[in-house]
Amino acid sequence: MSANAPDTSDKNAAPPLPEPLRVPVADSHTHLDMQSGTVEDALAKAASVGVTTVVQVGCDLKGSHWAAQTAAAYDGVHATVALHPNEAPRIVHGDPDGWSRQGARAPGGDAALDEALAEIDRLAALPQVKGVGETGLDYFRTGPEGKEAQERSFRAHIEIAKRHGKALVIHDRDAHADVLRVLKEEGAPERTVFHCYSGDAEMAEICAAAGYFMSFAGNVTFKNAQNLRDALAVAPLELVLVETDAPFLTPAPYRGRPNAPYLVPVTVRAMAAVRGVDEDTLATALGANTARAFGY
Repeated sequence: MSANAPDTSDKNAAPPLPEPLRVPVADSHTHLDMQSGTVEDALAKAASVGVTTVVQVGCDLKGSHWAAQTAAAYDGVHATVALHPNEAPRIVHGDPDGWSRQGARAPGGDAALDEALAEIDRLAALPQVKGVGETGLDYFRTGPEGKEAQERSFRAHIEIAKRHGKALVIHDRDAHADVLRVLKEEGAPERTVFHCYSGDAEMAEICAAAGYFMSFAGNVTFKNAQNLRDALAVAPLELVLVETDAPFLTPAPYRGRPNAPYLVPVTVRAMAAVRGVDEDTLATALGANTARAFGY
């Protein structure tokens, strides 16, 4: 190994560049603000392997402002804005690590949540903001005491997305039935994306019937994720997207190492194998689907 070669035995080392895709695709969900290095470097690395577009996702007010600013500055970046499901209980309970990191001291309560949602509403009107999310429900990290705030925030995000004609990007963790219930009760936006799809084949059929997009991340490559591969196998091709959720969910064989948009081809190839199609066919569909889902 040369002195300049990366140490691939280091679990903290960035995985190597995959073989480039012949047909360009989009990373439909990433967090560039949580990754090391510059935006320019991340985009250049991604483009070098055929990932020419990324959707930068906001999870709180600070991140949503950053997403909107970054999308305005780079042609290959589109933004979504939202309060992550876990943010809503923090805001209501006046957690100093919540939205108040913007510089204001949040007193907590429903008024604080309303104020934060009003700022998401303002950002959602911007032309470079193509979606409202990630929003939804997360019962893994938030206990029963946070469910009411999460659901109220989720319903508000649905309304914002519909009013501005933007895509809705859903975070659904251990909350499938309630997410589907709220979408049905509120009436889902015309374009709804289940980010990091985590349901099974039966849920995929429910999503397909409703016309919801299903975005698959690197965890579709994990050995213990047969339910995701089963879902991918039955999801209509025109409703399938790919994402990194970087820096999280790095695909096998690099699980546990830093993820980034340039690793999308690894997941695309695994998805193509599950679908029984060649990677060009899948990439063509993924590129078209992402543009249709986010309206760019």
